[in-house]
Amino acid sequence: MGSTSRRDFLKIAVASAAGAALAPSAGRAADKTVTVLHESSFIKTYDEYMQKTLAPAYEKEAGVKIAYELTSVGSLPTRASTVAETGSGADITMNITLMPFLFADKYLDVTDIAEEAGKAQGGWYPAGKESVFVDGKWKGVPFSNIGQLMNWRTDYFKEVGVTKFPDTWEELYEVGKKLKAKDHPFGFELGHGFGDNHGWIYPLLWSYGGAEVQPDGKTVSIDSDETAKAVDFARKFFKDCVLEDCLGWTDVSNNKAWMADQISCTNNAESILWFAKRDFPEIGKVTDQAQNPQGPKGRFHLLNAVSHSIFAFSPVKEEARAFLRWLTAEKHLGGWYASADSYYQPLLHSYDNAPMWDVEPRNKPYRDALANAHLPGWPAPASRQLAESVAKYVVVDMFAKACAGSSTKEVIKTAEAQLREIYKSA
Repeated sequence: MGSTSRRDFLKIAVASAAGAALAPSAGRAADKTVTVLHESSFIKTYDEYMQKTLAPAYEKEAGVKIAYELTSVGSLPTRASTVAETGSGADITMNITLMPFLFADKYLDVTDIAEEAGKAQGGWYPAGKESVFVDGKWKGVPFSNIGQLMNWRTDYFKEVGVTKFPDTWEELYEVGKKLKAKDHPFGFELGHGFGDNHGWIYPLLWSYGGAEVQPDGKTVSIDSDETAKAVDFARKFFKDCVLEDCLGWTDVSNNKAWMADQISCTNNAESILWFAKRDFPEIGKVTDQAQNPQGPKGRFHLLNAVSHSIFAFSPVKEEARAFLRWLTAEKHLGGWYASADSYYQPLLHSYDNAPMWDVEPRNKPYRDALANAHLPGWPAPASRQLAESVAKYVVVDMFAKACAGSSTKEVIKTAEAQLREIYKSA
């Protein structure tokens, strides 16, 4: 899921893909309408592909009108919540990250549609199922991830003798010390944004073996040796490698710093490279992307999942189901993905080698990162409590306070107390 500020900041145009070829259904007028609520994409050709190609094609074929209703970036959860509470409005909604778990009782079971798509298109990545699977049912059809990976300046890294992105956090730390000494610090968000902070902090915690809550979804386990090691690393990483201002950064901050030539490495979606190529071509030439470093327990990435669900109270449930099944077919879904190149990383394996990955090969690490991407709070299952923990920045603040000077023991105890309060009803 990209951030409000990042997507507001970035204005990117990509070439539209060719339209889906569909046989016309002559003489049929659209006598019913299915409304699809979607967050506006900063890649305009993506929304245009639905508006100008997919929706008209479906109306022509099925006689059902598709109303593609766009809401501003950042407002989707609020809009979906209003629909869920009032029982009126959209029939299908786009979801980001934890929405299928927050509104599960308002969504139809679409297990049949999701499993059919998986069988027909190479199978789902485990992360796809993780993003929508609630109490044994698929409460949405997975669509994509919007990955958060490492963006690095090849020219600056080369100045300290590094031509390949470091494989481990400790190796990255050693490079970062040298780069900060040369006035090329790293820039990793530690403030209250909602993309570029979680994008590296959760993977760092997991890579050291730390976890907020155990897989049972009840047992708070943040107070551990593994968490302490991750926090200790973050403190020295911040002190020796990172720009001090990052404590107050939100999601737009690293984008601005990147284009202003102030930082040499950050964690972000593909958008930094897209924008640099368009408006700062010299910086674009020396921008590369890589998977997150690995820690003692492995390599991890954050899952910013996008999916689609049908409201259970929709008066056109069957029409909505039919459209979602049609949209998820490869000949339609593939065109929609291609319209945005690889900004939306497909969660079906049949797209692993799709032509869109060759448009900008530097984006391929985002595809490869799907193999070990998880929702915030993993390995605990997604839940209302997890959503509250994320909203209250429990894990982000634990790391940020340590970087600001608080002791490891103190910040972990504070996080533990917050989590116990949140999960006491689990």
